[in-house]
Amino acid sequence: MTLTIDDPRWQAVLTRDAKAEGRFVYSVATTGVYCRPACASRTPNPRNVAFHADPGAAEAVGFRPCKRCRPNEAPLADRQAALIAAACRRIEAAEEPLSLGELSDGAGLSPHHFHRLFRAITGLTPKGYGDAERARKVREALGSGAQVTEALYDAGFGSSGRFYAAADEALGMRPAAYRRGGAEMEIRYGIGQSSLGRVLAASSDRGICSIMLGDDDSALVGLLESRFPNARLIAADPAFQDSVAQVVAMVEEPARGLALPLDIRGTAFQRRVWQALQAIPPGETRSYAELARAVGEPKAARAVAAACAANKIAVAVPCHRVVRGDGALSGYRWGVERKRNLLSREAGG
Repeated sequence: MTLTIDDPRWQAVLTRDAKAEGRFVYSVATTGVYCRPACASRTPNPRNVAFHADPGAAEAVGFRPCKRCRPNEAPLADRQAALIAAACRRIEAAEEPLSLGELSDGAGLSPHHFHRLFRAITGLTPKGYGDAERARKVREALGSGAQVTEALYDAGFGSSGRFYAAADEALGMRPAAYRRGGAEMEIRYGIGQSSLGRVLAASSDRGICSIMLGDDDSALVGLLESRFPNARLIAADPAFQDSVAQVVAMVEEPARGLALPLDIRGTAFQRRVWQALQAIPPGETRSYAELARAVGEPKAARAVAAACAANKIAVAVPCHRVVRGDGALSGYRWGVERKRNLLSREAGG
């Protein structure tokens, strides 16, 4: 008993420490079962407890897995993430929108539980995820030169009326304008000076659509032009200078956030990642693996890194808060030194 009480693993059992997951399991002689450190079962008498490196070691000496915490299976969070990831794949592969009942039946959950779990993991409702996925397919088809009607039916929109009702949200502009590279669209932009270099802020009629950091104004404008090749770019608009000043102030003090609306466009997966980035509190960081788990794709750390790299709204969508698993700074679109500086400012350095 003394050995058990003095073992630091016992403290993890007492506090049901989820961080101890995967480090050990414990068995209880009087029940014949073994459990995870965070098992919600009644705390056992320490004289009956033994620790084991893993489920295999516990089963090798005759213990069976607890039916409550299921220590021989993947952690609950991982099982739930895998369940929702599978539902996402079903939504993406479906030719017609799937109902909530069809999705929840496939996951083996009640509609209410499935809906709540889906939203908690992805940040979107199942319907919202389906709408975003269909919008992605339309964007890809229009970008490849497909006709608007062909693109919307191939993406699973049952009627042109349904699609056009949602087109503004899905594309940020009329479908025909999107197909022409943003023709008829106006993008206002301005460039300000910060201690991290030049800051370009651009806005559509929906909100800030791009924030870029750099040292060369012409290079920053060139990047903006490549994103909206046929849009009308309006430079040095006096009415937009206040927005530029607010963006520069946020770069100088990133923890303050940005009160301006954002026009965020990307694939359904990218938008989930960017939402998760915005949920990271200032002064904190996450690894790519942690962010992947947060969006319900625990094995998609590389895809998460790619989504971070594709982010067009620097600092306001804080991809600088993502680091490697060992805490080291990884690549940053605007330079690792700027990333280090932003993190230092948020930490009060």
